[in-house]
Amino acid sequence: MQKKLIALAVAGLASTAAFAQTNVTIYGLVDYGYTYRFDGKNAGSTIPGVNTGTPNSQSQFNGGQSLGNRIGFKGTEDLGNGLKAVFLLEQGFMLDTGLQQTSGSQFTRQAYMGLSGNFGTVVGGRLYTPHYTFVSGLDPFGAGTVGRYNNVYSSQQIVSIANVGNLTDPVRVDNAIAYVSPSFLGGLTATLAFSNNANLQEDSNSNSNNNTVYAGLLKYENGPITAGVNYHYINAGSRASEATLLAPGLKNVQNATIGGSYDFKVAKVMALYSYNDVDFVNALAAGSDNKNATLNNYMIGVTAPFGKFTGKASYLYSDGNSAAGGDAQQFAIGLDYSLSKRTVVYSAYSFINNDDQRLGAVGDASNSGAYSAGNGYTLPGVFQQGVQVGVRHSF
Repeated sequence: MQKKLIALAVAGLASTAAFAQTNVTIYGLVDYGYTYRFDGKNAGSTIPGVNTGTPNSQSQFNGGQSLGNRIGFKGTEDLGNGLKAVFLLEQGFMLDTGLQQTSGSQFTRQAYMGLSGNFGTVVGGRLYTPHYTFVSGLDPFGAGTVGRYNNVYSSQQIVSIANVGNLTDPVRVDNAIAYVSPSFLGGLTATLAFSNNANLQEDSNSNSNNNTVYAGLLKYENGPITAGVNYHYINAGSRASEATLLAPGLKNVQNATIGGSYDFKVAKVMALYSYNDVDFVNALAAGSDNKNATLNNYMIGVTAPFGKFTGKASYLYSDGNSAAGGDAQQFAIGLDYSLSKRTVVYSAYSFINNDDQRLGAVGDASNSGAYSAGNGYTLPGVFQQGVQVGVRHSF
């Protein structure tokens, strides 16, 4: 009898240890290929030795062209009663050099932990924004290759004023917390997010210096239908808002997007509209007509699978006023071939046409291959093209 009790006690301890164990998965992606960009690259260059007004070309071997190279760790622990602890740590790297994606930083792509249960999921850390997860999911090129949506989604004029950076297309934010609801009403989910400072650590002296972010996404998915609307409000901290006549200072940035897709099986069609408003403390310095900057972005796209191939195409039109600087259009086509479920050969081509006020760029995804103001390309009103081929493997 005593032996049976001891055996039951040992079995109980063993089951408890297994119950509390964290299940960890190592995953990643490697991507490498060739890019050729030509036409407007060095038109109007101010770099010594470069002929001004002369179109140029550039060829590169790069990693992370269709999707950024990464290695990550994700895990869950079952806490009982439907409650789970979750975490994810993901680091980007440059396959062509072996260097980290951002020098001196770890887990720059994502880093978070949280709890998941019947109530939904709550996570905190460095997170993708609801805006990016929604828009990139509607882009036929998945926010990668020279065909990606954000080549003309913002304007270099806005980016260069008051250090707006990528706030007109916010991808990730630091110091964030997010809630994702469970599905209700037949496929509806809600995401709410807040960041105490969008980039790097919070200010050590005053919370008023932080660039805070408020975000929400309402998304419906049911069968072939996907539809959603999201809104981001980025409130600039007091340091970003400091202004003179020559430095307007950033007040706030607003992003609103509505879009959706329908899968006809033979083809999947997607469309979106995005409105961006950038308010400056001193609007006079932000544009000659004393206006704050606005951008209206439109995209239609399609993907069509046939056998192991998937064709894709998109058209983007971006219309900006004042500091946003004119109009830009992008036409893009691509073709993928699946060697397996994990390995894909991809190709893409894009053509950007800028009006006489607009700066734009054809890039090569996560390796910052775009050429834009301050990087040898300073004149608007030119066209640019890029072609790409590569191989991507996920594990």
